[in-house]
Amino acid sequence: MPFNRLLSIDALRGLVILFMLLDHVRETFYLHQQVGDPMDVTATEPALFFSRTLAHLCAPVFILLTGLSAFLYGEKQMSRAATSAFLFKRGLFLVVLEFTLVNFAWTFQFPPTVIYLQVIWVIGLSMLALAALLWLPRTLLSLLGLALVAGHNLLDGLHFGPESALHMPWAILHDRGWLEFSDTLRLRTSYPVLPWIGVIALGYVIGPWFRGASAPEQRLQWLRRVGFAALALFVLLRLLNGYGEKPWAVEETALQTLMGLFNITKYPPSLLFLALTLGIGLLLLAAFERRNDERLVRTLAVFGSAPMFFYLLHLYVLKLLYITALAIWGANQGHYFGFDSMGWVWATTVLLALVLFPPTQWFARFKARRRDIRWLKYL
Repeated sequence: MPFNRLLSIDALRGLVILFMLLDHVRETFYLHQQVGDPMDVTATEPALFFSRTLAHLCAPVFILLTGLSAFLYGEKQMSRAATSAFLFKRGLFLVVLEFTLVNFAWTFQFPPTVIYLQVIWVIGLSMLALAALLWLPRTLLSLLGLALVAGHNLLDGLHFGPESALHMPWAILHDRGWLEFSDTLRLRTSYPVLPWIGVIALGYVIGPWFRGASAPEQRLQWLRRVGFAALALFVLLRLLNGYGEKPWAVEETALQTLMGLFNITKYPPSLLFLALTLGIGLLLLAAFERRNDERLVRTLAVFGSAPMFFYLLHLYVLKLLYITALAIWGANQGHYFGFDSMGWVWATTVLLALVLFPPTQWFARFKARRRDIRWLKYL
């Protein structure tokens, strides 16, 4: 496979990693300004709103590219069984990682009293599902992926209370909620998995566009067509103001009205959420394919070539920075230490990106060089 195609995938992954970094800096140093899902456009400042909205790209693009990368892995192995086995093992690894190193990075609590099942958890579960689903014919897998993405909002009114035997599986699949295991341990299913299985399936389905024998121009046409079609679907459904989303309304200002249009649901991701984010993601992937020799693309690709390493590294760096700031200056925003404006959040994000680039680049090169260390492929 030509390197430029891998470069475009890594560059897109690297871009959304930086958006993720921005959102996590916000969650660390701007926690005194809470945001809901969707956000209150009449009470949320535009800088905070659009910074949070930018981060909406992260999970959909991560999971779509996970499915795409799974297909490309299978092309190298020339074995669907080997791909399924790898997805199963890496999926389990990510689930365990969420319960251990990732959750500890957020809470610094051991033993934990609360475990948040977030994006690493849902990527792991999605990989476990894809390990089984990839045996389906491509057409059937496409239809299943589309049905999960487009149809899961039909289940929004279905709820099961804690007393029901279906409460736990349904909280994991679709209905975000709390799982009470004891007086000292609760789990939060922040990312219900059902629609994300659809996303990873669609990522696997578009894999043949990136085969070595595929014409680059044909691939670009497909990326653009599907990307623009997804955005058109978002616009159409949002103007109809109906299916799967809280309705928008004309607000006091044009800016608030615009914010309302893009104020969409992530937990679980609505059809509109996925149409918007995946549409933008596919168009960005097409843009990076066209500009694979540019310095910016190659720089972004460094972050995207070692995503799990960067994810763990930035979580622990942020936690240590927050603890240090709290110890030196104490709480200055109610119970929290925090910045006075989103400008500081953006500035800190840029600074951290510069600081974390060298170790990420080192690990990416080390991983590429030491293919004899088999466990490295799980990172």
